[in-house]
This record gives sequence, structure tokens and C-alpha cells, in this order.
Amino acid sequence: MSRRTESRTRPGARTGARTGPRTGPRTGSRGSAAATRTRDADAMAVTGFVLGLVGLLVMNLILGPVAVVLGALALRRHTTRPGRARLGIALGLADVLVLVCLVTADGTWSWGLT
Repeated sequence: MSRRTESRTRPGARTGARTGPRTGPRTGSRGSAAATRTRDADAMAVTGFVLGLVGLLVMNLILGPVAVVLGALALRRHTTRPGRARLGIALGLADVLVLVCLVTADGTWSWGLT
């Protein structure tokens, strides 16, 4: 009998099937909660960036501050996209700056071509 065959027929040898409880590391709800939190932070970073871009054209009074808040929250929650979150903050601040320039230049709260 070969050595390989002996190990399979020996009592207590591993057969490949698990019969007892799992003894490896547990991921549990903590791992999934951390993954969900990271996914949420990434979504906040991207949303802040998009709202900052759109806010340069329309509704900068609302979208600018929202972009700043979302970008800051994403950075606080340790997003995997910190550059996108910082761009969202910068674009949100640019939205507010454009709004201030519009208000001081011609006393309006919106864009105007005339």
C-alpha cells in the first residue's frame, strides 16, 4: 500500500469534507458593515463631485454647499476616493464663489446672458 493510500484509510485522516465548526477567521457583521461604510463614503465622494460640477451651471446656492458637505463626510469616513472628495469640496466652494460674484456683479441670484 502506498503512503497516500494509507493516509486516506487511517482513522482521523482529513477527507476534505467539513464536519465540525469552522475554525477560520470570522468576518461576521463587522466586515460587511465596514464594507458598506466604505461603499457609502465612496458614493458620497462621487456624488459631491458631480453636484459640484452641476452646481457651476445651475442651482449653485443649493448644490455648492451640499457638495462641500458630502465631500467632507466622505473624507471623514475614509473613502477610497479622497481625490474625488477633495474635488467635490473644491467645486462646491467654487459654486459658492460664483454665486457671490453673480450677486455682487449684477444683484441676481442666477445666471444671465443679457
